[in-house]
Amino acid sequence: MIVMGGIVGAGIFANPSEVAHRVHTPFLILGVWVLGGIFAMWGAFIWAELATRLPGTGGQYLYLREAYHPAVAFVYGWGLLLVTQTGGMAAVAVIFASYFRALTGVAWNGSVIAAVVLLGLTGINCLGARAGSNVQSVFMLLRIAAIAGLVIFGFALGGGSPKSEPLPVPPFSFGVLAGIGSAMIPVAFAYGGWQTATFVAGEMRDARRDLSRGLLMGVAGVVALYLAVNFVCLRVLGPAGLDATTTPASDVMRAAIGSRGALWIAAGIAISTLGFLSQSMLTAPRVYYAMARDGIFFASVGKLWQRSRAPVIAIMLQGLAAIVIACSGTYGQILNFEVTVDFIFFAMTATSLFVLRRRQIGSETVTFRVPGHPFTTILFVLSCVGIVGSAIVASPANSAVALGIMLAALPVYYYWRKFRRAES
Repeated sequence: MIVMGGIVGAGIFANPSEVAHRVHTPFLILGVWVLGGIFAMWGAFIWAELATRLPGTGGQYLYLREAYHPAVAFVYGWGLLLVTQTGGMAAVAVIFASYFRALTGVAWNGSVIAAVVLLGLTGINCLGARAGSNVQSVFMLLRIAAIAGLVIFGFALGGGSPKSEPLPVPPFSFGVLAGIGSAMIPVAFAYGGWQTATFVAGEMRDARRDLSRGLLMGVAGVVALYLAVNFVCLRVLGPAGLDATTTPASDVMRAAIGSRGALWIAAGIAISTLGFLSQSMLTAPRVYYAMARDGIFFASVGKLWQRSRAPVIAIMLQGLAAIVIACSGTYGQILNFEVTVDFIFFAMTATSLFVLRRRQIGSETVTFRVPGHPFTTILFVLSCVGIVGSAIVASPANSAVALGIMLAALPVYYYWRKFRRAES
């Protein structure tokens, strides 16, 4: 449930139209989502082996630290706090605020609503992984119900043929390839999140068994859900209609059962955003806890609350960062530079598998190996490079900001190490 909860968020209700903006035929639209699903499964295979080799708390942070250098791991944790995890959380909280106001009709400030939601979920997850995972499971079931309703009503009542004529099929060219690369940005963002389940591996009873199974089953379930949603959107709206809208889920439900259906799916989207935020609050603070435990962050961040055994300070620090970003209102900018930084570290984490295998780290207890390695792992890394390149081409300024924030972690790391040595 944690795996699916980390992936299925608000993106699937909005990103089908983002893909249709970039590629304009049913074959290409569905094909990009299939490619994204294959990419996500490759990632799940790699992360499953990494989790069985190094099942401790921290996930990617742990893998990067063991394979490369603590400085690389610190840069990852820094980027997680300032760009990828908290940036995504802030953006989704702002989305929730807009749908909450649309559902209730209240005129409250959107930033205030986002901040209150982030603050509330921060408090819940301070009670520990069990309390947070219970909330996450409820939200995940409600999100799956919303997606199932969209698919069922879209198939049954949305009409037997597309509502809009397909856009002309462009000749195969560099422009088509560029469009596919651009479309992979929202697809990659929608599929991203499977890796967050590895953050809490140290709190599982048998991470080597449970986490590898959960990653594979969870990602496979999400791929099936996403393909079903996109097929229904194309069936009801057609490629031209999907390209023309920014709210494909609402349009499908409006065509199927009227305005009441559009209202229901809006509620489902709001619930989906809450579930994503719950997942983020539950998992990422374990990385900051691991950093503090390793002596490369404030010691107080690594302290566990006696009652819940949760890193309360780490959870509160992340919540504060997300609230600050949410109040800045920079959702459009966050999406692009989040992908730029996120997929750089996806590529580096995947290549860490080569290092760990060569050093025989965890080989005596490994229970899962990546099928087709090294070829599938290399393909995953090259796909990450391609997605990062597409993000840079699409928005070089935002990507430059993201890279600047990421690289700023290096002087911070070395200053912090120097400060600790002087204290000791």
